[in-house]
Amino acid sequence: MTISDQDILFLGDCVRQAAQAEIMPRFRSLGAGDISEKASAIDLVTQADVLAEAHITAALKERFPTALIVGEEAYDADRSVVPALAEAELAFVIDPVDGTFNFAAGLPVFGTILAVTVRGETVAGIIHDPVLGDTVTALKGAGAFLTRQDGQSTKLKVAEPASLSQMVGGLSWGHMDEPDRSRICANMAKARMTFAFNCSAYEYWMVAAGKMHFIGHAKLMPWDHLAGVLAHQEAGGHTAKFDGTPYRPGETTGGIISAPDRESWQLIRREIVGI
Repeated sequence: MTISDQDILFLGDCVRQAAQAEIMPRFRSLGAGDISEKASAIDLVTQADVLAEAHITAALKERFPTALIVGEEAYDADRSVVPALAEAELAFVIDPVDGTFNFAAGLPVFGTILAVTVRGETVAGIIHDPVLGDTVTALKGAGAFLTRQDGQSTKLKVAEPASLSQMVGGLSWGHMDEPDRSRICANMAKARMTFAFNCSAYEYWMVAAGKMHFIGHAKLMPWDHLAGVLAHQEAGGHTAKFDGTPYRPGETTGGIISAPDRESWQLIRREIVGI
């Protein structure tokens, strides 16, 4: 199964249309009944999440009727879809509003993520910013590009390696359990500057564009990472799980680090993750 250039254009349009129709009209306009908790008070779902995912899913089913579609909000109804990514002939993975906590709080730091996998390999990824109208598109073997709302496009490149004391990065310790939580939080002080966007879309955007040196996460749900990892790799970076193995569709455990190169990855693993 191959994805054509026309398919990629269709996917980009699909994501942008969902943002225009379902996400932006609800930004800073949500009522109390439009927001609910999932696992905790910081794990939210809104009507924008549900309706944007439905919008994208319907469009994908019409164009690719036999494909596996994995949506974050539909996952609870059928959890078998995530491990099925390892073997699916063609699959699409959707995070309709990544950074829902930010979205619900009225903070314009969120995005829509769409990844394409073929037989257990991520072949394309799209990260769209509904507020700015900008889009990161990554294609396996063809690079990663940022396209502004006005159509201007630039190829992305990760930051140059640096000493840890001069690195800018973020590792999502807030979603970890003890003792990892306290250890990693303390180790982050070794970096020059740290950020916590609570939004994988922005984190991968920043690290693929060379604005941050590294990012890391313990939880590996595919809608958060597949597209971003591809964008980072296509921009020249090195991403691997905490144990050094590649991150693949269908995997949900093991932690992950993205850095400019393998040596920087090893440095972050040793000095920040502490393993």
